[in-house]
Amino acid sequence: MKIPSVLLILLLAQTAAAAPPTPNEQARFLAGMPQAGSSLADLAARPEFNTHAKELDASWSDAEQRQLKPIRDWAPLNLAEAVNDSSPLLYVFSGPDFLHAQTFFPNASTYVLCGVEPVGTPPDVTKLSPGELPSSLWNLRNSLNASLSFSFFITADMKKDFSTQATKLNGTLPVLYVFLARGGCHITSVENVWLDKTGAVLTEKETKTPGARIQFLGPQGKPQTLYYFTTNIASWSLKQDASFLRFCDSLGAMHCFTKSASYLMHLPEFSVIRDYILNNCRTMTQDDSGIPWKDFPRDRWDVKAFGWYPGPIDLFKKHYQSDLAAVYKHNEVPPIPFGIGYQWRPGLSTLIYGVSKMTVRKALPVEEDTVPQAKKALPVEE
Repeated sequence: MKIPSVLLILLLAQTAAAAPPTPNEQARFLAGMPQAGSSLADLAARPEFNTHAKELDASWSDAEQRQLKPIRDWAPLNLAEAVNDSSPLLYVFSGPDFLHAQTFFPNASTYVLCGVEPVGTPPDVTKLSPGELPSSLWNLRNSLNASLSFSFFITADMKKDFSTQATKLNGTLPVLYVFLARGGCHITSVENVWLDKTGAVLTEKETKTPGARIQFLGPQGKPQTLYYFTTNIASWSLKQDASFLRFCDSLGAMHCFTKSASYLMHLPEFSVIRDYILNNCRTMTQDDSGIPWKDFPRDRWDVKAFGWYPGPIDLFKKHYQSDLAAVYKHNEVPPIPFGIGYQWRPGLSTLIYGVSKMTVRKALPVEEDTVPQAKKALPVEE
């Protein structure tokens, strides 16, 4: 039976209206960005969204002027080997801090973030009740506050903010959505993933290394990929399960970044990840809480200091580095026009940049049917 054209149009309209919001629409909503033409436009007409948008606009404007723009202007001139290259970026002890990963390294083809914070599930604001929306948006802003104000997340706060009990917008994905949207990215796909023991990415079978894969177009329209994995990278854990390192191997030579890392790589309990970075990465960009100054092998690494070294904050004062202090005392160290890390105030921040002298490996070509799922799903340029 032929369906009348008017009825067909009505059916198509109803189907379109029933289609769930896209991940990009969800991200722009959580980021408090304009909703014209979005399937979430009606929800955005609520006063709590207006409050959310205004407060995020103000916080973002402050962070942009105080820190993000100065980083974008400075980094390409001083960290050229890393910033201007499209090799993947490994950000250890990152939590959901895509904000600084993208700001420092906008050209990375793939971003690999890791932390102990849970991944969560792709957020859906349409499943929030009218009473849950205000508190969920407030909790999200609260989660973002430390990163936008001080450049780092506070671990104790993340445990509470990202818990399933605190809000239906749980895990790191809502924060990653906000950073992607506010960073001018267009999300094309999001999925929960897991790693098997070989480092291959699984999309159905759950393992002890859960993660998320977000594919997106960067601000210039370039396809890029973001991975976040919930994993413990202490030495004992990596010796038991090296799936995360095997996944990193599959991406070839990477740049590395860390900050506000609790000085964990100063401890023998984190020697495996420290040695992995020194043996496999092209560059290392960090504050003083990353790899100790003395542990960069000078026969294999060129290391340069920027900014100033006031020493660690009181919580980590036992990790004071006298050799690093001597570098600043006896040399003319170039300043940096922004704050970063625990000593987040401009003029007090330390930045260390190492470039490997060694020829590090590239990802080896393999037959199509042996490529890990992670590689099959990445853009062609990867």
